Amino acid sequence: SSLNSDEGLGVASLSIIYGALIISSMFVPPILIQKIGCKWTIVISMCCYITYSLGNFYPSWYTLIPTSVILGFGGAPLWAAKCTYLTISGNRYATIVKKEGKDIVSQYFGLFFLIFQSSGVWGNLISSLIFGQTPLSGFNESLLNYTHCGANDCPNLDGSNINSTSSQQPTIYLIYTVLGVYTGTGILAVLLITIFLDNIDLKKEEPEGADKKESFWIKILATFRNLQDKRQVLLIPLTMWSGFEQGFLSGDFTKSYVTCSLGIHFVGYVMICFAAVNAISSLLFGKLSRYTGRMFLFFLAALTNFAAIIALLFWIPNPNELFVFFLFPAIWGMADAIWQTQTNSLYGVLFDKNKEAGFANYRLWESFGFVIAYGYSSFLCVSAKLYILLAVLIFGITLYTFVEYIEKKKKMPSTERNRLGIKEWHCQQTKM
Repeated sequence: SSLNSDEGLGVASLSIIYGALIISSMFVPPILIQKIGCKWTIVISMCCYITYSLGNFYPSWYTLIPTSVILGFGGAPLWAAKCTYLTISGNRYATIVKKEGKDIVSQYFGLFFLIFQSSGVWGNLISSLIFGQTPLSGFNESLLNYTHCGANDCPNLDGSNINSTSSQQPTIYLIYTVLGVYTGTGILAVLLITIFLDNIDLKKEEPEGADKKESFWIKILATFRNLQDKRQVLLIPLTMWSGFEQGFLSGDFTKSYVTCSLGIHFVGYVMICFAAVNAISSLLFGKLSRYTGRMFLFFLAALTNFAAIIALLFWIPNPNELFVFFLFPAIWGMADAIWQTQTNSLYGVLFDKNKEAGFANYRLWESFGFVIAYGYSSFLCVSAKLYILLAVLIFGITLYTFVEYIEKKKKMPSTERNRLGIKEWHCQQTKM
């Protein structure tokens, strides 16, 4: 959006990406994964991402809008196929080593997000080093008024332009260099998946007695059918929170705190800090969940984000407090690692018999969170956005506790059966 800011092209393309992603999440993942399997769904979806990189070589409404639609439609099946693949692989390995499936699946997601989030380190490092060759235009530091930064930053605020630390637009050569690196990396990734990734036979994973001849329309509406499960409905706010919190950090924090006070050239380095902590924490919490349980980690992430949001409401960013600009992304990255690893793992455990539909719902509602966050971004003050984050966080974590209560309640009878024996358990239920 920064490179293609003319006439709102960048923002429009991002909006279309998430709009297409929402539509794709509703219909595409279950039918595509069932038809061609996880591996080839991943391959095709990754090719959709490459088209967007190619479209940026000649950015215009005629190139970015169609490729944004293609990317959006590829995003949902890619995420659902990846999550399905990890869940099945984790459960298979858990059977071999005779361990709890949910613990192994959580570790698998932790390892995945270690690698996934590290891409933010390398991606931002590449762009920062390449674009860093563009000299900054000068600005008069004495004119800067930091009281209008941070939570006090509002759209169309008089004098807000004074705080912008301008920089020259990168040369076309540097832009092509970055796009070439990104496109080449994408092509390499597709080749590696195509050659080395084993395919999983989903038919072997279907539960016994399952209807293997479901109609096309039943499969394509599987995402909506999953909403009949009240656990899925209860998880919607928490899933949307994932989109809200990521959208705030990447959009509002970088703009209203970092760019407003330090300049746009610091954004890449701040996001590297976020991605690095996120990657390391993903691996850590993926393993730690085996000992603490997922509920403890969810509440740890909620308390961390709650404290960070309160601090952001009162902190006025100042270049003299440089370490604080990196402290908040680090804290946010730690919490986000929990949200990503544990929420994906939770979906894999809860909707084990409907993995594709479950993960499609995850991507659907997370995308709604992104769309809403980006939608009001240009109309609300940062303080209002922070209060919205607080409300969504509290509401989401509250409904999540009901999901855990439902799961605990479902497991109680089986526990009693094991302890008392089936006959004694029935007698006890009769007396009650």
